[in-house]
Formats: sequence, structure tokens, C-alpha cells
Amino acid sequence: MYRSHTCGELRESDINTKVTLSGWVQKTRDKGFVVWVDLRDRYGITQLVFDEDRTSSKLLEQARSLGREYVVQVTGEVIERTSKNPNIPTGGIEVLVDEVILLNKSKTPPFTIENETDGGEDLRMKYRYLDIRRNPVKNNLIFRSKVSMEVRKYLSDHSFVEVETPYLIKSTPEGARDFVVPSRMNEGQFYALPQSPQTFKQLLMVGGMDKYFQIVKCFRDEDLRADRQPEFTQIDCEMAFVEQEDILDTFEGLTKHLLKEIKGVEISAFPRITYDDAMRIYGNDKPDIRFGMEFGELNAVTQHKDFGVFNSAELVVGIAVPGGASYTRKELDALVNWVKRPQVGAKGMVYVKYNEDGSFKSTVDKFYDQEDLAKWAKITEAKPGDLICVLSGDANKTRTQLSALRMELAERLGLRNPNEFAPLWVIDFPLLELDEETGNYHAMHHPFTSPKPGQLELLETDPGAVRANAYDLVLNGNEIGGGSIRIHDRDVQSTMFKHLGFTPEEAQAQFGFLMDAFQYGAPPHGGIAFGLDRLVSILGGQETIRDFIAFPKNNSGRDVMIDAPAAIDQEQLHELKLKLDIEA
Repeated sequence: MYRSHTCGELRESDINTKVTLSGWVQKTRDKGFVVWVDLRDRYGITQLVFDEDRTSSKLLEQARSLGREYVVQVTGEVIERTSKNPNIPTGGIEVLVDEVILLNKSKTPPFTIENETDGGEDLRMKYRYLDIRRNPVKNNLIFRSKVSMEVRKYLSDHSFVEVETPYLIKSTPEGARDFVVPSRMNEGQFYALPQSPQTFKQLLMVGGMDKYFQIVKCFRDEDLRADRQPEFTQIDCEMAFVEQEDILDTFEGLTKHLLKEIKGVEISAFPRITYDDAMRIYGNDKPDIRFGMEFGELNAVTQHKDFGVFNSAELVVGIAVPGGASYTRKELDALVNWVKRPQVGAKGMVYVKYNEDGSFKSTVDKFYDQEDLAKWAKITEAKPGDLICVLSGDANKTRTQLSALRMELAERLGLRNPNEFAPLWVIDFPLLELDEETGNYHAMHHPFTSPKPGQLELLETDPGAVRANAYDLVLNGNEIGGGSIRIHDRDVQSTMFKHLGFTPEEAQAQFGFLMDAFQYGAPPHGGIAFGLDRLVSILGGQETIRDFIAFPKNNSGRDVMIDAPAAIDQEQLHELKLKLDIEA
């Protein structure tokens, strides 16, 4: 038996108990006549004590020889600690050691294994197995496990069946690039790793598994960022004989369950907003509604004077920044420079101070009087003491720019409280998006999404006006889940493929298996997929998913710990009938 107790378990009620502990040496403190060793495992830290009066000289020297991260087993008696440490659960006791067994030595770690480490991100990713020993990373992984368990519990309690779907599938155009896997047994042919189990879960509905879920790995070969990895995990769900309302109700329930069980937070309101309203009011389709600063469109009250910048703009739009009238000229100039950065792309910004005395001071006083500016304040719902920030230009670009400014200001003002949770359903997305370069339409979600009832005919006359029977669940400005009611009729699916530019032959080659299945009594069905990595990070009070993944990739898609991706040898290439033509 390597241990009778863990290093986070012992309390003052255990005094005089003989115990065996195993773990890693966190640190040693040698005062000459006494040596203290902090022993750490996943559960906590217990202080070990060796002293001249009660410990043999041999054992005392053995304690002095222990280095950081040595793995040891100790046996001893729990005694009361003289100088108690109220900051740790075991701070009232220590273990007087009478035996030490060295289980394994350790090289000096490349960074300190402590909550606040001296290791940079790249170094810690290279030695991720050491980083996992630190409490912040360890606790994030335990937290993720708890969320996953609660997901399984809720869905199982609601009659969902967990079904595994294949990882080696057929490459299909779903938006991002596929990762492909060559087949040795089928020369010149390739599997793809799934971007999602979409078609398989629809086939399960045809098979009568009317409530399916899976916590599943998915793969997309796309550019990376802080909240995106080449492999990620979805909570994938599908239901048969349902309409949109059934799905929204079920997964509001899941979200409420997670917030209550994981965070102790009770949420009753799940407001809904259409895609068009989200873009108009917030400038993006995943708005953070923990704070206001809603957009106010100002065309009608700005385009009647001689200010050419506004007169030539498709859209003039502003937000009211709480308390912003107190900003100094230096702070305001910095804000203007912020929106002019290439990442945002605005050409400039007009601002108006709404002073506490009710007067206005703006950068365009030459063109607009106090009465004009009062109208701006009314539309943006500004109050005395606020700052009105106004951008103008092409409508879509300007909304995106102002949305970025809104989020930046909310961050600076401390309005994005990670312990506050504000869910929101975004509904009625466009079914199709127009690619301005090619002039072709592509599916905004995926080609299996059903149009809203009664809008199928619009595909022939005005495809851009068709709304999808689709929905996204947003939490604190992040999309955590998205789904739709699916097409379940072969003819409707064929029509959809036609409008996406597929010939009948191409549609049959790519998705014939699904359309064939629809001929055998496919029920009405729909579903949703949650991004588990992102959901866990938000529940954990962060927005970087990498911190909640055991072995993440870096921004280049590399695993620097195992050095992957890597070249394979010529013998493997020969077996796969592959030749690499790489220019030097």
C-alpha cells in the first residue's frame, strides 16, 4: 500500500494516527536542527517534519537529500503543528516521519511547480506533464471532468442515449478544411476526420434513436486563435419528432442545470433576439448582454448638416459609454487611435461629452449645435456624465468596428464580470450567405439546415431573404452552442443542394447515403452542439480554452511536447503509395 491517506486529507482529528503518504516533494526547509518537507499530491499538501530530538541522523540526512519533485513514500505519526497555517486545509497538523522510501528521483524542473510559476507559456506547453501538477491547471482539468459528468447526468436523466460515431469518415464540404487520412488498403483513397458527427446523428434519427448525445472529438484544419484548436470537443445532441421550441426548452434546461450544479447560480431568463436585431443593436451575432451600450443609429439626425464624413456614410451609429465624459484628452486620443488600428480598421471616431450640467462638447461642434447633440444622446440613451462614441461608413464594417469598441470599453470599465452569467438565444439566421467574390451562395450553418416554415419557395425567387430554422446559444458574448431543425425530406434536401451549387451527380456522390436514408421514413428532427472546451472555460471564469485542455496545441497547431506534426519515414510512405513532392 503506497498510501493510507492523501496529502490533502489529514486534519487535527487524525492526531496520533499512524499514516503512510506518497507524493512529490514541493519544497524543503532546512534549519539545521529541523527539516520540513512539503509533500504534494493531487489532493493537497502535507507538511512533514524531521528533527534532531525525534529523528535519527540517518533519516535527517535522507530528508536533506530530497530534491524538488522527488517522488517519495513516507510513514509517520500525525502530530499537532506548532505554527499553524490557516491557508491550507492540512495547516493544523504535520507528520513526524519515521521512514522515507525514495520511489523516484527528479531532475530539477525547468520552471517552478507552484501556482505562480516562472515558466512562460511555450515552456510550460513543452513540459505540460509538469504544468499539470500545478494547481491552476490541475483544477481546470478536474473542473472540466465535473462539467462533463453533469452533462451526462442531465442528458441521461432526460432519456438521451450516448452513441459513438466513427472517426474515419468521408470528406465532405462543411465549411472548414478536413484533416485527411490515407488508406493503405484502398490505394489513392482517403478517410477524413469528422468536423462534426452531423450526418451520422441524422442517420441515428432515421434509425429510431430519437434522443442521441455524444461528447465527441471533432477536427477542423483551420487557422487557430485563443479559443480555437485543430481538435476540439463537442456535446453533440439530436432529437426526433421535435420543433425548435422543444430543443430550446431542453437545452435551456441543460444550461440551467450546469450553472446551478457547477456555479451555484440560478438563471430563469433566456431572452431571445433575431439575428437581424443582434446585428443592428450589438453589431455581432453573439452579443454580450451583461451590460448595455446598445447601438443607436444616427443617420436621421446627423446627415442634415455639412459634415461630409457622415453625409457620405451608409451608416452613422453610436454608443453611450457610462461615465466616459470624465475621460481626459489623452485618454480620448488613445481611444481614437485604438479604433484606427488595423485589427479594427476604422478611419476615425467622433465623440461627444455629455457633461454633468447637461451641456455637450464634441469634436464636431463646428457642424452640430446643442440641440443636434441632444438628439444623439436621446437615441444612444446617454445620460449626463456619459461619452457618446460615433463611427460611420459601410454598414457591415462599421457595425463590426463599433462592436469591437463596445467590447473593449466594457473590458476597461469592468463590465464583463466572469461570475455573472447572461445567456441569450439568437434565432432566425439567414439560411444562405452570399460570397461577394464568387457571387455564389453557401450555407450559413450547414447544408442540412431547414428553412423556416413557409419560406422554401423563396429559395427560387429571393434566396438571400430565406431565414433558417436555426438557433445559437450565447453566453457572456461567446457562442457556446448552435443547431437547427434539419431537412428530413429528400426532395427538399436536393433543392437545397441545387441552390448551393451542387449538380445532382455531385450531391449524390457526396451525400447520397443520407438522401437515400430519407426515403425510408425519416422523422422530423433537429439538434444542437455545444462547444465543451469553450463552455467549460466560460464556466471557469476564463475565455481561453487552452487552459482547460490537458494537452493543447499552440497557435501554429503544433504539439510542442511530442513534436507533432512530424515527418514519417519512407517505408510508411511506400506502404501508403504516397510520394511527397516538397520543394526545398
